[in-house]
Amino acid sequence: MSFHRVYSVAVFIVLASLDNVAISLVPPLYSPISRSLGVGEGALGVVTAVGYLVTAVAAVGWAYAGDRTDRKPVLMVGTLIWAGGAVGTVLAQGYWSFLAAQLVAAVGLGAVGSVGFSVVSDLISPRRRGLVMSLWGLSQGVGTLAGVLVASQLGGADWRRPFVVLAVLGVLASAAYFTTADIRRGQSEPDLAAVFAAGEEYEHRISRAELPGIVARRTNVWLILQGLTAQAAFGSLVWLPRLFQAKAEAQGYDEQSAIQIGGILATLFQLGGVLSIVGGLLGDRWQRRDPGGRAKVAAIGVLAGVPLYVLLFFAPLTLPAPDGRSATALVLGAMFTTPSLLAAFLCALLALALTSANSPNWFALIADANPPEHRGTVYSLGNLVNGVGRAAGNGVVGAVFAGLARSFPPPTNLAVGLAAFQVFFIPTGVMYWLASRTAPADIEAVHDLLRARAAADLAAAGGAAGPAEATGPAAKPAAGPATGSAGETRRPRR
Repeated sequence: MSFHRVYSVAVFIVLASLDNVAISLVPPLYSPISRSLGVGEGALGVVTAVGYLVTAVAAVGWAYAGDRTDRKPVLMVGTLIWAGGAVGTVLAQGYWSFLAAQLVAAVGLGAVGSVGFSVVSDLISPRRRGLVMSLWGLSQGVGTLAGVLVASQLGGADWRRPFVVLAVLGVLASAAYFTTADIRRGQSEPDLAAVFAAGEEYEHRISRAELPGIVARRTNVWLILQGLTAQAAFGSLVWLPRLFQAKAEAQGYDEQSAIQIGGILATLFQLGGVLSIVGGLLGDRWQRRDPGGRAKVAAIGVLAGVPLYVLLFFAPLTLPAPDGRSATALVLGAMFTTPSLLAAFLCALLALALTSANSPNWFALIADANPPEHRGTVYSLGNLVNGVGRAAGNGVVGAVFAGLARSFPPPTNLAVGLAAFQVFFIPTGVMYWLASRTAPADIEAVHDLLRARAAADLAAAGGAAGPAEATGPAAKPAAGPATGSAGETRRPRR
């Protein structure tokens, strides 16, 4: 891979993390923003929830536009829109102007993930997709943590300051797109190599007539639906700091110290997400031998993580007695001297490493099982369902905890509730296993389609290499909506 392509991948991965920075800026600043605008913190929670929904819905439209047109301008426009929303947030003097600015930003943010995913999938060959997509997914988590850090460190004295920084970063991000490589749709596909070698372009674009076939493609069905149950389970894990807080309070810590301990432990325990890179590498290796390999890695990881999560929730967590040290110093000092704390850390590390294997393999499977002009749209549909599942997990689990509190005191009610929500990982694993059964045929259909298109494009251009020589003996037309051939759209040749 050339240096410019490596650089371009790095730029897109870094810029993809910015949307999570933007999304995570508001919640840590609820208190000062609510005082400044004269509203309750609950009203700001509504802004955040509606913003998530608008971003997910807008992403579908942005992705479809990106799959039909040149993607770099779409990304630049989307980035400038969310930067404009950040400027509007800085200038907002009341609740409704603040809400409007945040929704403008949410519309722009929808472009970054969906269109950026399509671009990155065209920069990376199928052999390395799992690895690079693990970095893509990891950047989302890093962006979230960075947003919390920026908000807490810069927004304490003036809550508007982080949004000024974000607006500047948005303008710089839009400019950074100019420095990336010229990413041609489908350029990483071996089946299209002869087309690009002949100086031609892959001109096929998505059309409305293809949408029913995209949604009906069996592997897409499982990849999209698994997000509903997976994100319900992942969404419940935002209560993990509250569980550790309750365990600390049960051992005599005051509320403020317990909150700090819960946050630190939850942050440390989430380090297992970094090991999603291992899941991506395993998916790459298995996929070379078995076209259903990526889905099997994800299925095994999700199902194997369930008992470890349950063990983590119910395991005793013995903390040292309060001694005047800060919560950070206390937790870090006790991590390798208190057996129960170390065991909980290792358990969480392994649980997250296993369940995080689903992310890079999900990204890579979308790219494998869909032609280049469909990938952004399929990703955005999956992301929309993910958002619904995560919102349900976040909302319902709170009511479950409240109901369980009538029978179990804290922290038992929290442990029981969190353990119950891990049941949602079981249908997720089953759907990945079903995807492993359908993926080989869908992936081969995509190969057939691209080979047939390559042969036709070369023939139309004069057949410099000859269809058989350019595409190999396996080239044959692929028909039917499952391969995207129905109603396909081609752009005029340049």
